[in-house]
Amino acid sequence: MTKSTGNYSDNVSRLREALGAADAVVIGAGAGLSTAAGFTYTGERFQRYFSDFAGKYGFSDMYSGGFYPFPTQEEFWAYWSRYIFINRYTDAPKPVYDDLLSLVQDKDYFVITTNVDHCFQKAGFDKKRLFYTQGDYGLFQCSEPCCQETFNNENIIRQMMEQQANMRIPSELLPVCPHCGKPLTMNLRSDDKFVEDEGWHEAAERYENFLRTRRNGRILFLELGVGYNTPVIIKYPFWRMTAQNKAATYACINYGEAICPTEIEKQSICIDDDISKVLTAVVTA
Repeated sequence: MTKSTGNYSDNVSRLREALGAADAVVIGAGAGLSTAAGFTYTGERFQRYFSDFAGKYGFSDMYSGGFYPFPTQEEFWAYWSRYIFINRYTDAPKPVYDDLLSLVQDKDYFVITTNVDHCFQKAGFDKKRLFYTQGDYGLFQCSEPCCQETFNNENIIRQMMEQQANMRIPSELLPVCPHCGKPLTMNLRSDDKFVEDEGWHEAAERYENFLRTRRNGRILFLELGVGYNTPVIIKYPFWRMTAQNKAATYACINYGEAICPTEIEKQSICIDDDISKVLTAVVTA
């Protein structure tokens, strides 16, 4: 493996040149991108929205709260409705996604992401050029599941937010499957019950077609904030496709984990720094 090397300003210039020269751009986005946009799950933002839950249940970050064994479904959904609302139906505090869109909106691009916060669409990215592999905070699915179908949850989440009190929602707001009556749950990939609905399969097919029809061209594989929780979805395929195409460029921006295999070192731009800072620099260069 090769870590981030070279002068920062030179790497920013190289990235801007690679964007300009690319016939197509494939963006691979992980949790680090939304973190750079201000969607943090700890610290001040956690305290602002969940200090009551922290005081009662003892957890200190949103992620831990998501696994807490709440004693009732009313408390569970009070927590999760607040969690979904602030991470799905509010805008990111920083314009990272807007900066990214300004760099690729006139390019032939596609996005694959493990993020489930919908930030790409909220920033104006073309829905037909997005593949959310791991689900969407804005969708429910049957917990059984009895069907391969998802359900938009914005209206019910907003009702839960408005009507919750003392960290509980009214029992009549508990979401149930319209087909079998079992409880609904979030459409998030955590086990083998994850529902891949029609929209998921259509997005997967569009992504595969995009890669297939451009595989020999000048492609920029732009990896942003992807860690090692699920490297087989974005990171490893990006490395493999870069190695198979000598006209391709692999660019990785990741604070603390900007690396590439030595086999593609000459085709790579690795920048170990804050994504927000780097994208701003590329936009204003």
